[in-house]
Amino acid sequence: MTDSPERRRADRRWADRSWGAALTGHLTPGRLTPGRLSRRGALALGAGAVALPVLGGLALSAPALAAGKLVALVHTQAAGDNGPIDDMISHLKALGKADHFPIRTIYASDPSTYQSILSTLAGAGAGIIVTTFNEMADPIKAVAPSYPDTKFIQLYADPFKPAIPNVRTVEYQAHYGMFLAGLFGAKITQSRKLGYVGGMSLPGLNADLNAMKAGAASVSAGITVKGAFAGSFQDPTKGREIANQLFGTGIDFIQTDGAATDAGVIRAASEGSNRVVSAVFRTQFKLGPKTVASSVLVNFGASLTDQVTDALSGQFTGGHYVSNLADGIIDFVASPLFMANGPAVYVARAKAAWPSVDRAKQAIIQGTLKVPFNTQL
Repeated sequence: MTDSPERRRADRRWADRSWGAALTGHLTPGRLTPGRLSRRGALALGAGAVALPVLGGLALSAPALAAGKLVALVHTQAAGDNGPIDDMISHLKALGKADHFPIRTIYASDPSTYQSILSTLAGAGAGIIVTTFNEMADPIKAVAPSYPDTKFIQLYADPFKPAIPNVRTVEYQAHYGMFLAGLFGAKITQSRKLGYVGGMSLPGLNADLNAMKAGAASVSAGITVKGAFAGSFQDPTKGREIANQLFGTGIDFIQTDGAATDAGVIRAASEGSNRVVSAVFRTQFKLGPKTVASSVLVNFGASLTDQVTDALSGQFTGGHYVSNLADGIIDFVASPLFMANGPAVYVARAKAAWPSVDRAKQAIIQGTLKVPFNTQL
């Protein structure tokens, strides 16, 4: 059977179906649809053994770099988040192992080093450099034009204007999942009070909060949603503090949106009764088997796999790529651990709510339900 991106998406959607019906994946009409080949048919790569000088702990392999085969991930948030960074690293390791090409992952903690890291990698001959989040936009714009043979992929990005031929920016319309979280929360809450804890007030996260409010309002105008931001994507202590404040006001359902900060929100939920959380990664289910009911998924790892595969296929094109519910990178799923271990009243409400969630999901995909992208708070 051909190991195509479409097949992988189908497999991923099958694995993602904790509850609810399967979705039929397709790319949104009018969006950039890169050329794709069979992953294994496109890859015939080997690792070199000669070490070049080290960059921040990064050992560069001369033969691999000379052939343009190294794939590097430069991430601006630390690993160990049970979220986007761990997901990307895991998928890149698996892809490199399966297809026999060298990889490197680099934590770029200091913004002043972003451009030099990219320049060093590209100058050494790295074939593909994947970066994370909007803060990498300016460094890529400064470096990429000088290294046309290196392909740059920025995950979670706005489009470049004008586009750069060897750069692909990837956007995630997570606000669709947040709408579903608001609908779900409104269906299962007993207090009729919902909360949201984001990492930082950024346009994308502001849109997430507004979409969650719209989802709740689609159930009842009397259900409130209170949002708060921790000021960091790596501060579980602050997440716990904010969550306890929100739970203390009678809120019984909080949607997280803060990467590593989410762990604090989940911990706060375990410190009282009638406290339910919706997370942003499936790996967070195990952090709260009795409290984490669901997750808005941005499958960063699967997205990285798809984008790197395209870049290795020989049919890479620069430009802007949009992922949403239709291609399975964005989703909203229930936690099977919660369904087996959560408080009976919330589990019953969750099961009853899921048909409504699935109908709304299908309507968004079909375009009959519009979810505005509103960045104003």
